[in-house]
Amino acid sequence: MPSLVTQPPVADSASALEHFETMFRFETDCWDVHAALSQGADFVLIDVRSPEDFAHAHVPGSINIPHAKIIAARMTSYAAETLFVVYCAGPHCNGAQRAAIRLARLGRPVKIMIGGM
Repeated sequence: MPSLVTQPPVADSASALEHFETMFRFETDCWDVHAALSQGADFVLIDVRSPEDFAHAHVPGSINIPHAKIIAARMTSYAAETLFVVYCAGPHCNGAQRAAIRLARLGRPVKIMIGGM
């Protein structure tokens, strides 16, 4: 009997390649963000947690905009082509996804920093 891992058929290599390459259009990780910030980032890093959580600890170089506060009026101070990278508390939190949806609905380029804080 196949396991839960092998029960769904595995994708062919071409499909797997397309899928995993496409993920980089939507996601980045903390190491790449750290390296980019140390070289002068070409994106805006947004911590989408509460101001209290941000005050307690955050990624240096990030700004705090709670995901519910990402609205068109607030984002007009950034050029239309500005890439936003959003993060939340960690894999147990969907705030980064909520922020990414809000930014995408505003027509803004966005990626999620996977893993969060």
